[in-house]
Amino acid sequence: MRISVPTIINSSGAPRRTISPGAAVERIAEFLAPGKATLLTGAGVSVASGIRAYRGKDGRYMNPNYKLRSYLGYPSVRDALPNTSHYAIAALQYASYLPRLVTQNVDGLHHKAIAHLWEPDHIRKQILRTPRNPPLHCKRGHVVPRDAFVDNLEKTGSKLRTNPDGDVDLEGVSYTDFVVPECPQCTLDGQQSSFHKPELIFFGESIPSRIKDRSFHDIEQSERVFVLGTTLATYSAFRLVKHALELRKPVMLLNVGPTRADELPGVEKLEISSSLVLRDVVRAILGSRASQDSAIVHLLQSGIHQPPAPDHEIVSRNT
Repeated sequence: MRISVPTIINSSGAPRRTISPGAAVERIAEFLAPGKATLLTGAGVSVASGIRAYRGKDGRYMNPNYKLRSYLGYPSVRDALPNTSHYAIAALQYASYLPRLVTQNVDGLHHKAIAHLWEPDHIRKQILRTPRNPPLHCKRGHVVPRDAFVDNLEKTGSKLRTNPDGDVDLEGVSYTDFVVPECPQCTLDGQQSSFHKPELIFFGESIPSRIKDRSFHDIEQSERVFVLGTTLATYSAFRLVKHALELRKPVMLLNVGPTRADELPGVEKLEISSSLVLRDVVRAILGSRASQDSAIVHLLQSGIHQPPAPDHEIVSRNT
């Protein structure tokens, strides 16, 4: 089966319209200050946590050996820490300015950023996403925890000595030697099954109805939609923006680079990185509370900023 990976074509050819951080802070704060906003996030939000986005010259779609490198890169994603944008978003959630969050990301960083303030049940009500560290299923339906699966991969001899940083070429590695382990339960049952799939939505698959319905409900219950760090290349995200526009809700999009919504009337786009502005947006909206509420103060003082190095820098270090 052939799966077409969504891409973004900058058909207009118009130059990017950048905005100064100060002007962006003022405009975003004005947009979010009324509250009752739904936030839609994508991979761009997690770049400052060291996780590459999907598109762009250093994105993961430039990677022809996704399965092996996904295995190699899993620990770094699993252990990634929230960045300043995640914590700024958490501050706005905590202050009730972003009561609903729909994320395309599976890194769990939105949850990590606010886990010390909210109970798990409350987080599940406020943040819609696919499971973090989802288990895998073999073709016979047996469940294998993700960490256990990675351990089994290492036992097959597929563990490599090299610990790559990003999607660089792995010199001296034979991808044909990568061995996928058999399902433990199938082996006990006298069956063979090395076909595994995580509980994630792959390209070409449909989103479960409960997730689709919940995401549409979140858009419908909001008064405005704030889109952050996504090209909206996948239709499941793009249609949420279209739905908001059909309901005549204001939509603001914050992203660096072209997106699928650039030509849509009614979408206000700001070409700037969230890490440059979101903390100041929180301070502008909350005023004195940003310095007096201990929980908000802690959130605004938290977060890493460790974006992955460009591939050409990694290659030069390894040569």
